[in-house]
Amino acid sequence: MSESVLVDLVDRVAVLTVNDPDRRNAVTFEMSAALRAAVEAAEANSDVHAVIVTGAGKAFCAGADLTALGAATEEGLRKIYDGFLAVAHCSLPTIAAVNGPAVGAGLNLALAADVRIAGPAALFDPRFQKLGIHPGGGATWMLQRAVGPQVARASLLFGMRFDAEAAVRHGLALSVADDPVAAARELAAGPAGAPREVVLATKASMRATANPGVVDSDQHRIAVDTELGPQARSIESPEFAQRLAAAKRK
Repeated sequence: MSESVLVDLVDRVAVLTVNDPDRRNAVTFEMSAALRAAVEAAEANSDVHAVIVTGAGKAFCAGADLTALGAATEEGLRKIYDGFLAVAHCSLPTIAAVNGPAVGAGLNLALAADVRIAGPAALFDPRFQKLGIHPGGGATWMLQRAVGPQVARASLLFGMRFDAEAAVRHGLALSVADDPVAAARELAAGPAGAPREVVLATKASMRATANPGVVDSDQHRIAVDTELGPQARSIESPEFAQRLAAAKRK
């Protein structure tokens, strides 16, 4: 696997660590592709029963790399999304061990997991509106699914952020743990000790019964396609170019 995503397989649990701590694990095309490859390798490995995603260093993921984002067309945006969409569509149980800030596309990566465990320094921050861009990657659907319409609108329309305790209070995270990876490993011991075919079938059934008649991954794809055009247009706007230049000077 690429060094931009580290893989550690212990006791039938694969821990995938996005690994660019100097840039707070900002998503590049390379990292996104490496994350998809790591998820697909875990799904193909019969010894893996669950997947944990976390970040190296102090951040979980600081969002999309601004250089990649600034140059992104609709095709480029899909490349940026690809890694967290692989997590979202993973057939195995997934846990995000959110060790620090999860911003923009990093929030999407956290939302893509089945369960989120927050470290004390976790911060869930959409940041899209502050950057002057439309949410993407299915963020509008994932956040409403996680916290309900009112709280999701407070976040995406009004800039509400969630620290670790607020994330648990609003249902965005399951719990707070001093060591979120260790807590995620403890939780993942459940599927790790169960027959893999039962684990896979249970997740598939939960996807199909969350909204009977529609599989949730299909809903996510619709959300991605709905957001893609408005997000691409917002990135092409002069206002975003000005905000991007200002952000790079900081």
